[in-house]
Amino acid sequence: MTVSAKLISAETGMPDTTVSVRKVFDIDSDWEVPAFSQGTEHVPVADPAYRFDPDTTLAILAGFAFNRRVMVQGYHGTGKSTHIEQVASRLNWPCIRINLDSHVSRIDLIGKDAIVLKDGKQVTEYREGLLPWALQRACALVFDEYDAGRPDVMFVIQRVLEVEGKLTLLDQNRVIHPHPAFRLFATSNTVGLGDTTGLYHGTHALNQGQLDRWNIVATLNYLPAEEEEAIIAAKVPAFAAAKKDALHGMVALANLTRQSFMHGDISTVMSPRTVISWAENAQIFGNLESAFRLTFLNKCDENERPVIAELYQRCMGVELPL
Repeated sequence: MTVSAKLISAETGMPDTTVSVRKVFDIDSDWEVPAFSQGTEHVPVADPAYRFDPDTTLAILAGFAFNRRVMVQGYHGTGKSTHIEQVASRLNWPCIRINLDSHVSRIDLIGKDAIVLKDGKQVTEYREGLLPWALQRACALVFDEYDAGRPDVMFVIQRVLEVEGKLTLLDQNRVIHPHPAFRLFATSNTVGLGDTTGLYHGTHALNQGQLDRWNIVATLNYLPAEEEEAIIAAKVPAFAAAKKDALHGMVALANLTRQSFMHGDISTVMSPRTVISWAENAQIFGNLESAFRLTFLNKCDENERPVIAELYQRCMGVELPL
């Protein structure tokens, strides 16, 4: 069997092993979750420094193990999509992400007729979209920014949210039955009630009939400070070893920006990824203040910079010139 044939076989087959939640995710649970012994090109790359939130991890694992439709809700930068991908990577489960921005249409999702060359002649051929493609494979499909999707797209998705999850392609006179190892996930900044805070423009209130079809809704918050410091130390070990006190202040500053963001005082927030970039840039430029300006401050609204400078002074003990 060739390598490509093995990949196809893995994506059309069923899980052939199990993993221990206690051993793999360090969570106090006796679950043995179905998994694949062999990965494919669509399995996300594992991040050994990733920290799993126990409640969110169990919710996602329930989606994989029991074919539950799982939505993960939370502020941006909390790692919702990454969380699903990192669970999938430990299970060797192929995982595809689709960002439901305003440009993704029903045709993009379902498929369309395209003109192709065959034997030197132009012919019309149907090209299926990612939804029917994923539906027929052992694959976890993740809809990012679920609450920003267009109404015509959302009603297409509603068809596959049922337990049977059959998808009817009217143009092709076909009914697609989902693969037994197909799984469906979504991430959202709101919980389907629309943007009530003014923080997430472009999101919509979800159809309650559709929201009811999501079996599990998990909420993911930012990590505790000590866990975030451990992640950054694993990502940028040289910086963490040399600037341990500075790292503590950097994470404290990130948490203050998140609190200010939640209260509506500022419109830009520092995610764990931002703090890692700040540490990396500090190594490059040899100066924490310059690195902070280049990594985060220059992204912020000019009217909000004095607030951020005050937070910087409180956490880092240094005035930040504006």
